[in-house]
Amino acid sequence: MHGPAADSPDGACPQDRPDDARGGAEDGILAGVDEQTAARRRLGALVRRIRRTADLSQRELARALGVSAGAVAQAESGARDLPATVLGRAAELAGLRFALLDASGGEVPAMDDAAVRDRGGRLFPAHLDPRHGDVAWWHGPERYSRERPEYTYDRDRRERDELRTAVGVPPDHHVPRPGDSLEERARARAEAAAAAWAARQRLAFAHHLLRQRERLELGLPLFPDPTCSCPPACDDLLFADGPQSPRQRAVPHVEDCPCRCDIA
Repeated sequence: MHGPAADSPDGACPQDRPDDARGGAEDGILAGVDEQTAARRRLGALVRRIRRTADLSQRELARALGVSAGAVAQAESGARDLPATVLGRAAELAGLRFALLDASGGEVPAMDDAAVRDRGGRLFPAHLDPRHGDVAWWHGPERYSRERPEYTYDRDRRERDELRTAVGVPPDHHVPRPGDSLEERARARAEAAAAAWAARQRLAFAHHLLRQRERLELGLPLFPDPTCSCPPACDDLLFADGPQSPRQRAVPHVEDCPCRCDIA
């Protein structure tokens, strides 16, 4: 003879449980069943719309999809589901297609299958953001023994979210482009740095010419005679026999020198 513990995991007979506990569990089950039933009915309505648009009977649609007529009939009645691939082929027969829509009704495209991949040829995890291997390369000791990949990503979502806050959320994974290799990117950075330096030099030279023109307009000599107001102690540093500080060896001036010229 079975006791209460054998009939129930918590050791109580079903009839001994409070009504609200049994009712809460049953309500949750019924809610799940109702949602599933409603979803299947919506699916059935879509299949019927496809058949009407394509002008196909259940048997004709089933034959075109390679499924049984019963599967189509059960899908329309809400008794079963159909795989997404089958639904996609059915929609194409009617000149339709399935799409993802956002809250405003705009279509959301699928992720690009041509996106960057890891060294094994696999796509990166969809929820993470791949980046070039020379961007924020990890700082652990492994960086000395491992070859830097062309593309990598952060597993830590906190670091990913910090980068997203700074530069925004990319709509998709990066698609390979010419110049993506680490060597090409390093060369591009060097060329950009050289171009920036050249631009600064041109700007400095333009400022120099402007100052020279201003001096000419004021009747001042282009190269004024240099004057020196160094105290005699600075001259002594030029031929000092005693110890000097590194600064005094580099620039022979005493600490309180008001001139600090480079005539010497």
